[in-house]
Amino acid sequence: MRLKTARVVWGPLRRWGGFAAVTCIAVWFGPACRKSGGDNGGSKSATGEVWFKNVVDDSGVTFTHCSGEAGKFLYPEIASAGVCACDFDDDGLPDLYFVDGGSPDPQVEKLRRNELYKNKGDFKFEKVPVAAGAGDTGYGSGCCCGDYDGDGDVDLYVTNLGPNVLYENDGKGGFTDVSAAAGVGGRSWSASCAFLDFDADGLLDLFVVNNLNWSPGIERDCVNARGKPDFCGPNTYGAPSHDTLYRNLGEGRFEDVSVKAGLDGASGNGLGAAVGDFNDDGRVDIYVANDGMANQLWLNQGEGRFVDDALFAGCAVNRQGTAEAGMGVAAVDIENDGDLDLFMSHLHKETNTFYLNNEGLFDDVTDSTGLGSASREFTGFGLGFYDFDHDGRLDVFIANGGVLNTTTIHDANDIYAEPDQLFQGLGGRRFEEVLPRGGTGEALLGRGRGAAFADLDNDGDIDIVVSNNNGRPHLLRNVAGERGNWIMFHVLDERGRHALGARLRIENGDELRWRVAEISYGYCTSNDPRVHAGLGGAGRVDRVTVHWRYGGVDTFGPFAANQVHTVRRGANGGTR
Repeated sequence: MRLKTARVVWGPLRRWGGFAAVTCIAVWFGPACRKSGGDNGGSKSATGEVWFKNVVDDSGVTFTHCSGEAGKFLYPEIASAGVCACDFDDDGLPDLYFVDGGSPDPQVEKLRRNELYKNKGDFKFEKVPVAAGAGDTGYGSGCCCGDYDGDGDVDLYVTNLGPNVLYENDGKGGFTDVSAAAGVGGRSWSASCAFLDFDADGLLDLFVVNNLNWSPGIERDCVNARGKPDFCGPNTYGAPSHDTLYRNLGEGRFEDVSVKAGLDGASGNGLGAAVGDFNDDGRVDIYVANDGMANQLWLNQGEGRFVDDALFAGCAVNRQGTAEAGMGVAAVDIENDGDLDLFMSHLHKETNTFYLNNEGLFDDVTDSTGLGSASREFTGFGLGFYDFDHDGRLDVFIANGGVLNTTTIHDANDIYAEPDQLFQGLGGRRFEEVLPRGGTGEALLGRGRGAAFADLDNDGDIDIVVSNNNGRPHLLRNVAGERGNWIMFHVLDERGRHALGARLRIENGDELRWRVAEISYGYCTSNDPRVHAGLGGAGRVDRVTVHWRYGGVDTFGPFAANQVHTVRRGANGGTR
């Protein structure tokens, strides 16, 4: 480990979540920006089958994230590194957009720019010069994708420590910063974001999760369990914030309706978000994962109003009544009963937590899933549920990365590096961890943050991009999908746009699967909008019933397996 900087800390120091009556002099050594996360996985292990191969070294992706760490332990350094897998040039292949950091210290010149990579096929990517106009230089957190202006191409929103940026896609391979004209810049420290149509007017609105109200002036001196200087916990600062909701007015303009909507009724240290109809009333709701504070379930009341119902619904805190360190979150129908359950990743020594939805009321069933105890050693961020091996059951992948120097060191060169985790679905709500960790033969180590899920090579299975804080990404090519059949759907509204929020009931004989067309979930990411399902040995799907977000049902089929199909609202002769 090379000497980068030294920091002398005197006097009483704070621990994460408490106080330590310690007087000491401590010196911290560490790299400011380092390369990590290369192809150290992919060879088949004697103790387990390989599901993914890390092919980043041969892909053309040269991005290396920089958190800017310089021994000051500035809190925003631990959160940066989102990634989006979106088809920006409409050629049928998801491209990659990486969000960089630089330095949260305003006295340090950032000199870092977000990077865009065009997908050339077969896991070959080409860096786009200056990100085609979308090379933001702010201290970045995450990103989300959506066609906010309804012109048929994918636009991009980037969240930062400070002003956020909305990039309009010109449909010709370039982007234009329209943040000022659109009115969506903001001044908060933002994390995850999502495009959604909360008022059902056909225009995509924008929800932005905000972390605490941070500035260098509120930083504190904190120590970890080893008694060494380290990052503070979020509640050390006592500066939670409110999230932001922008209503799309059309013609490229948005209105901040956060207060009108009631979002000022609760604050938090927000990181992750998931959108969906959680109480089955036909309106889109929003769930926010807060770090060290109660989570929020914003139920859409109609007429532009939301109410936080998380406490009464049972998903504000865990079964023990404890608020956990919420990072990433996904809405998923794990029991195929037609409603959306919730799964969240958390800090080490906590479990990742699963809330089962029963008619709008949630129950913490983590202990019965197999997803709890195996996660206690790690800090999870990005995550996603997909049938990676095509056996007909959903699996889950979690990107892990430390935020504290714990008693367990996984990488001598990076004390915050941790292995990612893969859990194989056993049916119902049961999962089993795939070993070695991550399903890559040898555990991949890094400070995992964003995890984007997409069929990057259009071979029918779901691949993964893990963006590592202060290091290189993992580009995980799925090799487990060859074990079974699959099917995918472009789900479009009557105008030919992605029908976000549509629920698909996929039937094959006695087999029933529910999937949802959503792209923004996990942690600071956007994902492939195509709806994917593994079919096991089945060679076809008998029927697909699409429940459109704002009412109406269409039925399609039958469909052959191992193909991508398009279902469009009203295309079967009408919507009932």
